[in-house]
Amino acid sequence: ECRRLYPDQPNPLQVTAIVKYWLGGPDPLDYVSMYRNMGSPSANIPEHWHYISFGLSDLYGDSRVHEFTGTDGPSGFGFELTFRLKRETGESAPPTWPAELMQGLARYVFQSENTFCSGDHVSWHSPLDNSESRIQHMLLTEDPQMQPVQTPFGVVTFLQIVGVCTEELHAAQQWNGQGILELLRTVPVAGGPWLITDMRRGETIFEIDPHLQERVDKGIETDGSNLSGVSAKCAWDDLSRPPEDDEDSRSICIGTQPRRLSGKDTEQIRETLRRGLEINSKPVLPPINPQRQNGFTHDRAPSRKDSLESDSSTAIVPHELIRTRQLESVHLKFNQESGALIPLCLRGRLLHGRHFTYKSITGDMAITFVSTGVEGAFATEEHPYAAHGPWLQILLTEEFVEKMLEDLEDLTSPEEFKLPKEYSWPEKKLKVSILPDVVFDSPLH
Repeated sequence: ECRRLYPDQPNPLQVTAIVKYWLGGPDPLDYVSMYRNMGSPSANIPEHWHYISFGLSDLYGDSRVHEFTGTDGPSGFGFELTFRLKRETGESAPPTWPAELMQGLARYVFQSENTFCSGDHVSWHSPLDNSESRIQHMLLTEDPQMQPVQTPFGVVTFLQIVGVCTEELHAAQQWNGQGILELLRTVPVAGGPWLITDMRRGETIFEIDPHLQERVDKGIETDGSNLSGVSAKCAWDDLSRPPEDDEDSRSICIGTQPRRLSGKDTEQIRETLRRGLEINSKPVLPPINPQRQNGFTHDRAPSRKDSLESDSSTAIVPHELIRTRQLESVHLKFNQESGALIPLCLRGRLLHGRHFTYKSITGDMAITFVSTGVEGAFATEEHPYAAHGPWLQILLTEEFVEKMLEDLEDLTSPEEFKLPKEYSWPEKKLKVSILPDVVFDSPLH
């Protein structure tokens, strides 16, 4: 595929892992190739550097890195990353920092087995090139030139990294990634048709064209958010009974081992997120699906989100032995970044009849908020708090959501926020705490 695009560059510059991952090295990508793309000035596509990763897909077919699953399924994780960086005047060689950025994303995929899909976002919270740039986060989309390829070891698609500002990331969270990508394509200096990242861009698309904010606001009001879940620093406590009587709940340690989500629980949560990203789909929590291979399923549609996966070998308690429990009172705990998404969860998801899941980044628990319009949930209006092992579901009525949005209004103003912060609704027996990150880095969570 690279030869097809760049027949004049048969030996591109490459950044290579010194010690290959399959020999114990820290970098999952074998190498990153870097090409010079001349663009198309007449189509507002500037000259740029084109980076392409090798290693998220199966390069060898002998199970040294990825299990071979046949030619019809995905090759390895089923995708490779690309990145298009605007070439600076006088630049004769491509900067190498994008290769390290790709290695960082690849490490996340290999360690978590969470794959990326077009429309996903990545909160990075740092200039991508370690400069003073406003480009500090990423969206992912299909590469405009690289076509999916059928290899002897499966199918590979190409997902392009697009650098964005904080305001654009927040808009993608509140509405949807695809919508923001479409807006970026209409603004030449913010990406243009091929979504080329310019690290020197100093203005957001909303500063360049204020009318675009109106389109986002209208989209949020009409569509809600299609962000159906995030990996987060979070935890929950059952306040209905003392911890020492706790055999089936949450993220507190059982002995010295934290409770882990079983493979089947994780599969159901993952399916929940996949379906949650299908616009106009009926909001349904799907039945538990035991069909898993090596920690992920191979029948997924490429347009759906695969964001909550873990190897079923991490399960400590067999799924069948865990009963679903109704809880009287719960205490939810989030770090500030996760807590700031609660209004999005309530306004953009639940008020549109959908659901939203927080999954602990340690993989040991999950919290799913559901509205009364979601079918298949084990939380009900009669018993709005229910737990299946370490997976908590909370059903919130529209009336209570409106009340919570009023009370949580200051979560949207992080500059005025002092931690820890606590919100409580005694009549609902619900408490929410926003805590410093360090709390979640302790062994308990």
